Amino acid sequence: MEQNQYIKQFPDLMQGKKIMYVHGFGSSAQSGTVKRLREVFPRTEIIAYDLPIEPHEAMTLLGDVCEQEHPDLIIGTSMGGMYTEQLYGFDRICVNPALRIADTMTAHGLTGKQQFFNPRQDGIQEFYVDKPLVKRYREVQEQGLRPNTGGVVYGLFGDEDELVDSFDLFHEHYPQAIRFHGGHHITDKTFMHYIVPVIRWIDDLQEHRQRPIVYIDFDTLADSYGHPASSMHKAFELLIEHYQVFVVTPTDDAQQAKPWVEEHLNAPAWHHVVYTDRPDLLYGDYYVTRKKADDLMATGLAFGSDEFKTWEDVIVFFQRLGGQ
Repeated sequence: MEQNQYIKQFPDLMQGKKIMYVHGFGSSAQSGTVKRLREVFPRTEIIAYDLPIEPHEAMTLLGDVCEQEHPDLIIGTSMGGMYTEQLYGFDRICVNPALRIADTMTAHGLTGKQQFFNPRQDGIQEFYVDKPLVKRYREVQEQGLRPNTGGVVYGLFGDEDELVDSFDLFHEHYPQAIRFHGGHHITDKTFMHYIVPVIRWIDDLQEHRQRPIVYIDFDTLADSYGHPASSMHKAFELLIEHYQVFVVTPTDDAQQAKPWVEEHLNAPAWHHVVYTDRPDLLYGDYYVTRKKADDLMATGLAFGSDEFKTWEDVIVFFQRLGGQ
């Protein structure tokens, strides 16, 4: 686990709820992601079990745990993402799900004698993968991808994943398929920048929580060279903790704005870009803009003015509001 420069606690997020984590192939309930979940959400019960190598047994265990614990959210990574997709009726996040785990095992040499990556409660350190076991994994994987069976389901897919690429397969069945900047394994940065915002969306949905709305004009995000403006990322990360944040761009700039937002804001801005030539029709609470703000249906923050010359000034303004 890398240094915790990115880790921040959110004690009010998922407060009093249960998150179940489903680990990946060759891992255990002692994975780094379990530790992150417990550190970031100190008022949430984190449930995690060492999964049997036998896939049918693993699914039986997970089904029993779901029936007993009734988790409010299930998060699964890699092989665990495949299992998580099949835990129908619950809100779920599948991170780099190995939806065709049998093919992945064969393609990447995950057969023969294998070592567990993390300590397990039973103390076993090695296991063996043979053809009959791969066949049983194939049987289990074929039971998946049955949407419309209850629960909100998000899929998160690293654009540098060197092991699994099931984005297209997932997206055929679920609309909430999101790419993020990162590889197959979750780091502190990946977890905080891309997974936590999705957890926040789900918690808001469960609580019927309506956050104040902040609109941001696209042309305030970059400098004259097209690079992210100074402190823009810092401001965006702070804003999404308390507000629904939308980027607004004219329809003529859509071809430029869409890839820029995907590159520089990425997963937290998924489905949070508004293409319109009539920003005056957008109803919200605050609007960061370089344009004249008198005719907006929101409190205008004149970006570039003496009061809001930089994103640091915008940060100070919203910090004083305290999320209001």
